[in-house]
Formats: sequence, C-alpha cells, structure tokens
Amino acid sequence: MRGIAILAIVLHNYCHWLGKMVQENEYQFSERNVRRLMVEVAHPSWELITHLISFFGHYGVPVFVFLSAYGLVMKYEKSPLAVEGKEEGAWAFIWKHYKKLFLMMIVGYSAYVMVDYMTPGPRRYEFWNVVGQLGMFSNLYKDPDHDIWPGPYWYFGLMVQIYIVYRLVFYPRNLRTNKCVIGGLFAVTLLAQLFFPPEGLSLQWYRYNVFGSLPIFIVGVLFARHNRFNEPTRTTYIGLAIASTALIFLFSLWFATWIIVPFVICIGTVAIVKLLPQFLMNIFSWVGGISAAMFVCHPITRKVIIPISRHGDLFAGLLLYLVATIVLAMIFKKLMTQFK
Repeated sequence: MRGIAILAIVLHNYCHWLGKMVQENEYQFSERNVRRLMVEVAHPSWELITHLISFFGHYGVPVFVFLSAYGLVMKYEKSPLAVEGKEEGAWAFIWKHYKKLFLMMIVGYSAYVMVDYMTPGPRRYEFWNVVGQLGMFSNLYKDPDHDIWPGPYWYFGLMVQIYIVYRLVFYPRNLRTNKCVIGGLFAVTLLAQLFFPPEGLSLQWYRYNVFGSLPIFIVGVLFARHNRFNEPTRTTYIGLAIASTALIFLFSLWFATWIIVPFVICIGTVAIVKLLPQFLMNIFSWVGGISAAMFVCHPITRKVIIPISRHGDLFAGLLLYLVATIVLAMIFKKLMTQFK
C-alpha cells in the first residue's frame, strides 16, 4: 500500500504543476475542477492519464494516514513491549517522533532550497515561512497553501499533529477511552467540513491540519484494534476494487460525498493490493521501502525535470522524473540513515 500511495503522490505532484491539467480537489471542493474533469473524460486523449493522476493522485495521502494509524497501534498496543505495560511518557513519545520527522525533512528541504536557487523561478522565501517549515508548524498559519514551500512538505506538519493526538487521546493507557468519545470525534471532524464554504479558506485550513485527516486516522486505529474478519475471497476483492473505483469517481462529483472519498480510497487500495500478482507485489513493496525518501526528494527532481514536459514531450518528462526520483531516493535513504 505504501508503494502505491507514494507513486500516486509523486506523480500527482508533477502532473498538477502542468498548468493545462485538471486541478485536484484536495483542500477545497471546486465545481469548476469537476466540470473540467468531466470534459476530459468525455473527450479522451492520451493526456487523460495525466489529468486523472492530477485530479486523484493526492489521495495517496489518506492511505499513508491510514497506514500510520495502523502502524502506531501495532507498535504501541500489540507489540510485546506494549503487552508488558511499558509506556513512554508523552514528552518522550512526541519528541522522538518529532525528531524523526525533522531529520527526514531537513535533508530534503536543504537540498531543495539550493536547487531552487540554481534553477529558473526560485521561490521568494520569507523568514517566518522558513521558521514555520523548519519547526513543522506552518500548517497552523492563516494561509498554509501559500506559506508552505515546497508544497508537499505540509505533510510533515500534519504528522506532528497526528502523533500528538495519538499520544494524548489514543495511546495504550487511554484504550478505555469511551467509544462514544471516539465516535464523536469521528463524526464531528468529518461532518464539520460540510459547514464550511466549499471553496473557502476556512475549509482549506481545516484540511491542512489534523482535523481533516482525523476521521481516516480513527478508522485506521479501529481497524488495527478490532480487525477480526475472515480473509475475503478473491472474488470479493475483485468486487471491492471495481465498486471502489466507481464510487471514488462518483463521490468526487459532489461536495457532500467528496468528504468520504478517502475511506473508499483505502478500501480500494487494500483490494488492489490483495489482487496483485507476486512480481508486482515485490515491486510495490520495494518502492514502499523507499517511500519516505521518495517523498522527501521528489520536489527536487520535479523542479529540475518539469520543463521537459512543459515545453517538450509530456510523457518523456514524466518518465525521466519518476526514474530520477527513485534513484535519488535510494541515495537520500542512505543519507538519512546517517542522521539517526
């Protein structure tokens, strides 16, 4: 799942930078983007592939949020250490995970800033925006969409918030937290989105921060804790994959159903992974193993290579970008281990 999710994110963050591509509804819901997608679907060309990646690729993020929740439960609630009742203090837990995120982020951020100023169109960096990115709290700024740079790095701030919420609300000693409280958090954070203007800055801010991702995080926590289902048959997985694909497209057309697309995405991703032949599973598993490094370094390769697609061959640039990102990620992974 990590391999599929990171490829979706990396490809999305390239395609949506191409001005003529249909833009995504990630932090806000724009009917204009939906109409543009429908036009492209009604008049397909080879570029439809990149339009679909641009519009839907960002949904790799909720898959990572779901997997983060699952991983935290397995590590802190079902591991031998957790069973023995040994727990970390809140500050130690938060600092450990904050430091891990910072060491990942600073390697890519430093390299990106240098590449940014060696290539055309460098960013005009402002002091407090840099401080917010280094501290991984710029998600809390009034207009994070314009304050966070490079854009994909908003995820680091989100993960800091998720770790804090997990430790204070869902950590093992809080396992007896009333189910009504967890259900209430899920319902409130999910449905609250419907009370914001679909294209307003308030909804954008909400979804840049933990509130927008908490529903899918809660589902991941509950799935890890209470998964007692028998393994579905292959036929069931095929049905889930087909139904999820149709529902993802359908639910993306209206604001009221758009907020539940992340849940369908996770169901569909699980189904697809279960259907993969072994050789593809091996490839995606390997990509998943370097997913953190790919996330850190892909803004760098995007900045360098995207002119090929903008002024030359769209798919040649896309292929070179993907290859360069994977190779650079292998280097970055080794580099990041030196900081541990």
